[in-house]
Amino acid sequence: MAKITPRTLSGFMELLPAQQQQMRRFMGTLRQTYSLYGFTPLDTPLMESAEVLLAKGGGETEKQIYRFQKGDSDLALRFDLTVPLAKYVALHAGELSFPFRRYQIGKVYRGERAQRGRFREFYQADIDIIGDGKLDIANEAEIPSVIYTTFIRLGLERFQIRVNNRKILNGFYELLGLQEQAGDIMRTVDKLEKIGPEKVKTILTEDVGISGESADEILKFIAISGSNAEVLAALEGYRGKNERFDQGLDELATVTKYLAAFGVPETHFAVDLTIARGLDYYTGTVYETVMLDHPEIGSICSGGRYDNLAEYYTDRQLPGVGISIGVTRLFYVLQEQGMLNDNLITAPCEVLIVPMTDDLTVAAETAMFLRGCEIRTQIYTEKKKMKQKMAYADKLGIPWVAFLGEDEIAAGKITMKNMTSGEQQLVSQVEAANLVLEDLRIRNNGKLIK
Repeated sequence: MAKITPRTLSGFMELLPAQQQQMRRFMGTLRQTYSLYGFTPLDTPLMESAEVLLAKGGGETEKQIYRFQKGDSDLALRFDLTVPLAKYVALHAGELSFPFRRYQIGKVYRGERAQRGRFREFYQADIDIIGDGKLDIANEAEIPSVIYTTFIRLGLERFQIRVNNRKILNGFYELLGLQEQAGDIMRTVDKLEKIGPEKVKTILTEDVGISGESADEILKFIAISGSNAEVLAALEGYRGKNERFDQGLDELATVTKYLAAFGVPETHFAVDLTIARGLDYYTGTVYETVMLDHPEIGSICSGGRYDNLAEYYTDRQLPGVGISIGVTRLFYVLQEQGMLNDNLITAPCEVLIVPMTDDLTVAAETAMFLRGCEIRTQIYTEKKKMKQKMAYADKLGIPWVAFLGEDEIAAGKITMKNMTSGEQQLVSQVEAANLVLEDLRIRNNGKLIK
């Protein structure tokens, strides 16, 4: 029989066991942090009715979606976590308490061209706060705190949260008489860091169809920079000319005012007028987070305020604010850059018990005692030479090996070997557990990112 060559589809990630442990820790940190801020976990189906997922219809989404027929059903795999959230909230609005704060970490699917660091199947980690009719601006001020705490807990320190407000941009374009082209202008300006001001001006004049003078005014406006206070002061010069602009400026000032109280230092936060976010449904505050030492990576966490999450499913006004982290892509980048902490334990267990007698009773009892102490424990039962057993522990990076021979069993003891130092000790079960737990406390004190 001909053998089929095993292969992984392009654009899909498979991790080896040690990397999977790192990914598990990554997601665990996200869950713990999101829970700390009062977000509840949510899990929605990978598959939905195509009619539900494509309620908005058109655009790149419809081209990239994985869609198929099963009997009479027209089905599709979710392409993000926001549309399923909209359906969920619209469906259960009468049973939920508002504001509804949820986090979700799950796989999404996009049939786009696979590239280095770009995937067709990937994890996203989203948080959203949904209001019923109204949602206070304070929620938009708290989101940067969640971003900051999350990345600091992961071990990332050189990053910056960039914030803007779409009302400021829309109001400014109205001032110039360009409200009809505002969406196209913002999508173009969003590319400024990638293509530079000259190319942005070319697109604005040749493709969007605005005058060179207006393009210059736009580039001058988005080039306003300095400290957050200096940027806000410069924006005050435009106050009183457009109501939408003034509202956006008030909201941006409120967000920046609360940031210190929410624990975000100014070193990690900047008002940036180039940030617009490409999606049209953002209506207020918008966020992008970049790694300062790796700007080529682009945004590692983005999102913003929207006025009506579920407008395609219900007439009920459900405003919200949220952010999303592309977990798979960020993990890939961190791994590629050598930024993951290799000192953290990635083994499937902390203790490998190596029985040296045919009777495994004591080995099983010892394993259950250690597991009762929350120590991950495995018994090696294969009939192999001692050298092979130790090579197994060494290859997996298991930090401790417990030997149980006739002498140990007779004495009611265990010989514990520290695989890092090579030191061996004859100890009781309780002493063995304390040894390992203290060692784990020290080893696991580090963060995922160097």
